[in-house]
Amino acid sequence: MVEVKVPDVGDVADIDVIEVLIQTGDTVEKEQTLAVLETDKASMDLPSTHSGIVKDVFVNVGDKVSEGALVISLEVQSSAAAAPAAEQAKPAATPADAPAAQKKVASSPAASTATARVSGKPSHASPSVRLFARELGVDISLVTQGSGRKGRILKEDVKSFIKQVMSSGVPAQGGAGIPSIPAVDFSQFGEIEEQKLSKIQRLTGRNLSRVWLNLPLVTYHDDADITEMEAFRKALNADKSTEIKVTGLIFIVKALVAALQQFPRINSSLSPDGESLILKKYFNVGIAVDTPNGLVVPVLKDVDKKGLAELTRELSELSEKARNGKLLPADMRGGCITISSLGGIGGKAFTPIVNAPEVAILGVTRSSMQPVWNGSEFVPKLMLPLDITYDHRVVDGADGARFMSTIIKYLSDIRRLLL
Repeated sequence: MVEVKVPDVGDVADIDVIEVLIQTGDTVEKEQTLAVLETDKASMDLPSTHSGIVKDVFVNVGDKVSEGALVISLEVQSSAAAAPAAEQAKPAATPADAPAAQKKVASSPAASTATARVSGKPSHASPSVRLFARELGVDISLVTQGSGRKGRILKEDVKSFIKQVMSSGVPAQGGAGIPSIPAVDFSQFGEIEEQKLSKIQRLTGRNLSRVWLNLPLVTYHDDADITEMEAFRKALNADKSTEIKVTGLIFIVKALVAALQQFPRINSSLSPDGESLILKKYFNVGIAVDTPNGLVVPVLKDVDKKGLAELTRELSELSEKARNGKLLPADMRGGCITISSLGGIGGKAFTPIVNAPEVAILGVTRSSMQPVWNGSEFVPKLMLPLDITYDHRVVDGADGARFMSTIIKYLSDIRRLLL
């Protein structure tokens, strides 16, 4: 008998089980998908570690699992199960061990719940409840009444707090007191169809709403002359000695990081208390990718240390994983700034929303040939519209304009990236 458990999926707990593809008695092959899990940002297949017959299934649709949780038990051939223990993740806690495990988690630094003090006592809540509160824009330290064991705050307490704030008419921090849009019965006007949003779409909407309510956003628009850059890109791709085809987006990524190195304030995040800046010494760029399940943002790591070919390869792999729902949480963490590109669709300008806790996002739309005055005549130039949205608490208007001008300088003459 072999136990198949949830593998290492990064520092993520309470992963939703959205699909179970096997049942007791089924014969499965190694690497066959047993179930589909969904995190805040992506769905992922859970493969079988062995071939065999399913004896027991321990998960159902709607369950929440974490690393090491038991999924199924398999009856396998003795040769295939010679060393099953070596291939398995660390054991999940048994029901008898659960209280001890919970006690260990509750006492760990990551689960330390004292973020603020009310009446001399910290607000005690599990990480999942804290995440739930953040998604709703509620400061957990303001929830003073916990109905759980030893006064621990539960999700029901957060909901009750929101109802209390809305009924009192006093706005809560994070916008929880803003009146909701009234419900409308659209069926009275004609035929309708209701479609459920995916978890990624729901959480993306909540995050964008939270950013919109909490950040003073400013967007600055300008155009970059990429005539020479595009000619160089085409020359690179015409080289038969390489199979990698460089896209214009990779040049934008490199130009963006070069500009970040000159403006360290934009490569930062504001501390939760708003009293200081956390300056980052690394350069990771998120790329917003449109997928069937919603918008996800995989992150290119250490862009300043990699060349065009390596970045092109990594972006292609991340984009493929994103479209297939295979991104892991680690693939979407650690971003310093995000690029949202609509170049393949069209448009002349838009206002992207900052991917907090980052402080800026660069929007890109479709380039076009335009007549540009050079002082004596109009000449045709390939112009690329760019839009930079920034958190005005961190970036003022002058620095935002200078940052954009620096990006344009690098894109207009990519030889400067070698300096």
